Amino acid sequence: MEMTMIIDTFWVLVAAVLVFFMNLGFASLEAGMARSKNTVNILSKNFIVFAVSSLGFMLLGWGLMFGGDNGFIGTDHLFILGSSDVSFYNDTLTSNVPFWGKFFFQLVFCGTAATIVSGAVAERIKYVSFILFSFVLTLIIYPIVGHWVWGGGWLSDLGFLDFAGDTVVHSLGGWAALAGALILGPRIGKYGKDGKPKAIPGHNMSLAVIGLFVLWLGWFGFNPGSTMSFQNPSDVMHILMTTNTSAIMAVLTSTITSWIFIGKPDLGMTINGCLAGLVAITGGCAYISVVDSLIIGAMAGVLVVVLVLFFDRIHVDDPVGATSVHLGCGVFGTICVGLFAQEGATTLSAVNGLFYGGGWGLLGIQLVGILSVGAFVFVSTYIFWWILKKTVGIRVSREEEIAGLDIGEHGNFAYPDFVQAVENIDYDLEEKQSEKLDDMPVLETNPVQDRTQSSLIKKVEIICKESRLEALKSAMASIGITGMTVSHVLGYGVQKGKLEYYRGAPVEANLLPKVQVDIVVGSVPVSTVVAAAKKVLYTGHIGDGKIFIYDVENAIKVRTGEEGQDALQGEE
Repeated sequence: MEMTMIIDTFWVLVAAVLVFFMNLGFASLEAGMARSKNTVNILSKNFIVFAVSSLGFMLLGWGLMFGGDNGFIGTDHLFILGSSDVSFYNDTLTSNVPFWGKFFFQLVFCGTAATIVSGAVAERIKYVSFILFSFVLTLIIYPIVGHWVWGGGWLSDLGFLDFAGDTVVHSLGGWAALAGALILGPRIGKYGKDGKPKAIPGHNMSLAVIGLFVLWLGWFGFNPGSTMSFQNPSDVMHILMTTNTSAIMAVLTSTITSWIFIGKPDLGMTINGCLAGLVAITGGCAYISVVDSLIIGAMAGVLVVVLVLFFDRIHVDDPVGATSVHLGCGVFGTICVGLFAQEGATTLSAVNGLFYGGGWGLLGIQLVGILSVGAFVFVSTYIFWWILKKTVGIRVSREEEIAGLDIGEHGNFAYPDFVQAVENIDYDLEEKQSEKLDDMPVLETNPVQDRTQSSLIKKVEIICKESRLEALKSAMASIGITGMTVSHVLGYGVQKGKLEYYRGAPVEANLLPKVQVDIVVGSVPVSTVVAAAKKVLYTGHIGDGKIFIYDVENAIKVRTGEEGQDALQGEE
């Protein structure tokens, strides 16, 4: 075997493994940016999506993408699985790498496109619907676009340039994610009555940052590996540098932009900024100078912050910012090729963009590619999302979404030994009008008992759903209660906890998360506190909670030494 074949094959192997490793990056990033109650679901989706995309690409995807020179779709030797003769593909992409090496390298790219969708539809999509969508995306939709650009299709013939997948991978995944987010609608609690977006923080930024660095590392296989050859090391190193340079500039500008727009250097925005820089340079990393990659990364960092805020305001709920990063910056990066491409930047660059005397020709071709791919992917994926919605359904029930997809879809928690953080979201606020408060049973608390001589001070302990905490706080403030102690607890009564499983075996403890609110009252009648609590907690269903009332022998304010009701002044 020739030495060049050995070197090229080894290089493709290393690059493909790095791109495969990006699956861990996506899984960690998405899990960290979502709530703890959905962690198992997100991790599981990132496992299953690679398996599903591998099967789809192997069954038909590769053939549709590289099977002949038909302008629209591959038509020859479509079914490679089980075929003893794959010589038809000897010269596809490169003749120096064995067929299955080329296949695996393209496979990990296909899997990346499908993984992009996962984050945008997180925390409310049915597991089975996501699996079905991913299969169709990688079986048919991704291969068709890949054929247009990399398989000798009509965009390739037109002169469209997309070196490592700004359009084929990133904006394709972004268009599919946008269609899914629109069909699904926003998560419960994302928008208030006034339509303004509410923050739903991720549960583990450490995990998100780990995911980012894994993705950053993987990109050094994603972009440089797309040479599929190491015969010209200077080209590989140039691509490595444009990739990294764009990323570091986007980190800086996204941090500064979020500082200006939000008032703080938001870590989530910085994470998305780094990804924006990596995405924006992907299509032109072999055609653009290192200096220009500084400019592109700097603009991408600003763009992604603006897009995250924009999508939030138009009610496109994307928990991880996939549409902003992959769609927005994928389109931006494709345009940048038409602007910044420079003949001779590497041996792979043979045409100039607008800023280097190439005129409007290449930019026009890039725009045609953006519009045609965007229209095809968005329309086809929107139709398929709609079909899934009308058949198997695509969104979990309201109860399951509030409780978390981990227990509802998978029957276990990611953190069984830890109590989930309290979510300060009044999930039922929008449904308040429909609650039958008039049917609420009345329990009169005897005012005389509130003020017995044995105890003028009472403690009211309220156990309720965590989703009602904000409403309860507002109700207490309205009657003059200015202080309370809130604890997150686990327990069950008539409302049994949901049975959890680990490796098929039931977990003994089956507890539900609840909030315990302790209020010590002196001047405000207990009956008023109870009535206000009942009003906001009552739904008529099991699990509305319980209220306990205790005598308090004394209260002491540590700062002043005051005792009794004097110690409660300003504290209720």
